[in-house]
Amino acid sequence: MQFEVWAPLTGRVALRLNDTDYEMTRDPDPGRPGWWTVEAPAADGDRYGFRLGDGTAVRPDPRGRRLPDGTDGLSAVVDFGPLTPRTAPPRLPLQDAVLYELHIGTFTPEGTFDAAAARLGHLTSLGVTHVELMPVCPFPGRHGWGYDGVAPWAVHEPYGGPAGLARFVEAAHAAGLGVVLDVVHNHLGPSGNHLPAFGPYFTDTHHTPWGAAVNLDAPGSDEVRAYLIGSALAWLRDYRVDGLRLDAVHALADGRALTFLEELSAAVDALAAESARPLFLIAESDQCDPRLTTPRAAGGLGLHAQWNDDFHHALHTALTGESQGYYADFAAAPLAAVAKTLTRGFFHDGTWSSFRGRTHGRPVDRRRTPAHRFLGYTQTHDQVGNRALGDRLSASLSPGLLACAATLALTGPFVPMLFMGEEWGAGTPWQYFTDHRDPELAEAVRSGRRREFAAHGWKAEEVPDPQDPATRDRSCLDWAEPERESHAWLLEWYRTLIRLRRAQPDLRDPDLAAVRVAFDEERRWLTFRRGDVRVVVNLGTESVTVALGRNGVRVLASWEPVEHPGPDGRLHVPGESAVVLGP
Repeated sequence: MQFEVWAPLTGRVALRLNDTDYEMTRDPDPGRPGWWTVEAPAADGDRYGFRLGDGTAVRPDPRGRRLPDGTDGLSAVVDFGPLTPRTAPPRLPLQDAVLYELHIGTFTPEGTFDAAAARLGHLTSLGVTHVELMPVCPFPGRHGWGYDGVAPWAVHEPYGGPAGLARFVEAAHAAGLGVVLDVVHNHLGPSGNHLPAFGPYFTDTHHTPWGAAVNLDAPGSDEVRAYLIGSALAWLRDYRVDGLRLDAVHALADGRALTFLEELSAAVDALAAESARPLFLIAESDQCDPRLTTPRAAGGLGLHAQWNDDFHHALHTALTGESQGYYADFAAAPLAAVAKTLTRGFFHDGTWSSFRGRTHGRPVDRRRTPAHRFLGYTQTHDQVGNRALGDRLSASLSPGLLACAATLALTGPFVPMLFMGEEWGAGTPWQYFTDHRDPELAEAVRSGRRREFAAHGWKAEEVPDPQDPATRDRSCLDWAEPERESHAWLLEWYRTLIRLRRAQPDLRDPDLAAVRVAFDEERRWLTFRRGDVRVVVNLGTESVTVALGRNGVRVLASWEPVEHPGPDGRLHVPGESAVVLGP
């Protein structure tokens, strides 16, 4: 078996394999400067690592596919032959998708791929099309969100390692579900990160909230880009994952003319053509820049979709009345903000942002930009977990308002995404939790989070301790809840809306310019039209009468019982309720 590693900063590299050292030689290919290679006998599961220079430390392989002994342990050889999926991935285009974001470590109390796979029947009966997994790369300890991973080619061992991920993807595909994986390219975790010893993976040219930036444009950045793109393609190729969600792409410090994101999107499109199946990239970005998803041929970066936080923020403000932080931009007229996002994509499209103290965003060209370039959602791991108590909307809103929120997300123009448990109004919070083994780092995280929320009036003892195992345990879904009557009603509403989305082509129409919205800010109702389908939500506590016009529509679904519109097209909607109508 050939072992290779990029280590341009040292004059000697040795492979340690099963307690035996093998001296490595520089790759003679002039196109691969800094690469070292050696042949050695190895089998699946064999432990190995690299010793750099004359040092005694043996470090895991930067491209290692498995870290069975944790982030500071040796890598293990992985034979992907037995892991090759048997079931062909379903051909599910993004424009027809309904995504479901879940965290393997809290989707079930067991916190493993196999336990999550055993719950896939719930997702198929719900009607979603894709599971979006939060990051699964190795991170310190057993439990964490996964955004402090340190090995972008490997799989977290407590979840089940590479074999567990392969089994999960196989089970999802057999159930007719696609799989999207969240990957982090903008930073690595602070503990267990061995990359700086191997080469210039980071640069002081730029600084980020996490310290030195990942090196995308300084000397040595060609290999760093290849490292990250290779990792992305490995998930899509070796595990047959159907798409990737790219974390915080606005934090990718990249000054090159050909950006990393363009390179990545081109590589993924090429793999999609080669494998004859749809593959896609979904970006998280707070820049409100449509160039992110504009095709490369038209001068964009060529990603396939992006999260739309503006829609979330507008809807959250309308539902809750919150106006702190970035919600302040939407609080003056929240229903107007919802209406703008439903018809124009972004709320911030060159408008003033009081939160940022400047203008922000760029207009969406609705003639060129289909609605499926955006994901719409009422909750995400960020918008729940980054609250002081990790409280969901269900902790403060009535079932009727939860139904209204679901209606706007699932019948709106964007690709819908749910956050695990929202479909039944889960009573469990989803809090920020870590399992750092370094005592100083653990205390820094604990005290830093308490300082952050102290500035917003929270007492230190009220903010959950991220290092306390109980914080993670509280965040696990309670699978007894969906069977209880109060939760079952909301769950059935979600199923009804997803069925309607599938049955009504107008609800999948990608034409943003065709969406028509009317609203009453004071009485708190909003209605929009998509083709022949009308949607009405009443966020107020009092019944309202909405004039739909003489169009012959009938009630297709309603949260509270309502009569069909009369000949005059007037519809009477109870407080905190939603109605979907069609011909």
